[in-house]
Amino acid sequence: MARTKEFDPDAALQAALELFWERGYEATTMADLVARLGIGRASVYATFGSKHELFLKALERYAETMDPKILDELSAPGPALPGVRALVLRFAAEATADERRLTGCFVTNSAAELASRDPAVERRVARSWEHLETLLHGALSRARAQGELPPDRDPRGLARMLLVLLQGLRVVGKASDDPARVRDAAEQALTLLD
Repeated sequence: MARTKEFDPDAALQAALELFWERGYEATTMADLVARLGIGRASVYATFGSKHELFLKALERYAETMDPKILDELSAPGPALPGVRALVLRFAAEATADERRLTGCFVTNSAAELASRDPAVERRVARSWEHLETLLHGALSRARAQGELPPDRDPRGLARMLLVLLQGLRVVGKASDDPARVRDAAEQALTLLD
């Protein structure tokens, strides 16, 4: 008879996500994971696979929980630009908020730490960024169609610029203790939407 799990795999995955987010992949050891998850090493391997597989599952979980918020902001009925502006300002505020500044964004952190040498992480990061770019492009296309943006503005180019800006805000916010740097960049980028 198969033995039932004596822990909640969903809660364990969330705990692993938080640990990887705090420390990064390389600085997190299997002993750290065992201690944080409160389960044995064998249970970690049996449930999630290797440390790398657990990391990928945590990265996937993060994207699943963060992306719906962005979709809601960018697809609200009515004018589209207020949602785009709110998203940029929210990213800037999060990048400079004390509780988020030191941890940054798990996707951005993973991109900086691993994407250049780990194809699986690179694919997950790319998928997350493509999703954000697609949502921005959709909102900006809608804004142009509704007359909120001049007809000569390129929604795809603006979406890509905003994607890079948003990721940059997260990196600079994490590395700098000058919140004005992030706020000023966000405000200047928003002038391109006028």
